[in-house]
Amino acid sequence: MAHSPKPPSPLRLVFGQRLRQERHAQKLTLEDVAERSGLNWSYVAQIERGERNIGIDNIYALAKALGIEVIKLLQENKTLEDI
Repeated sequence: MAHSPKPPSPLRLVFGQRLRQERHAQKLTLEDVAERSGLNWSYVAQIERGERNIGIDNIYALAKALGIEVIKLLQENKTLEDI
């Protein structure tokens, strides 16, 4: 799989940030998530950095690996400054 030639979209960056936040909140390593999702750990790392334009099947696999709904990985975190 090649890297996406386009710069990362805002949604791709949000997804990667949310994935990393969820992984850290559950105290999981990249390897843990990779094993649970059936993906390579380096691919998961590239997703977290917004370097990969991930497909829907892999989005579902990552959400399932974390035990959360897909929509949770697509939602930006709202802070008090955002309200």
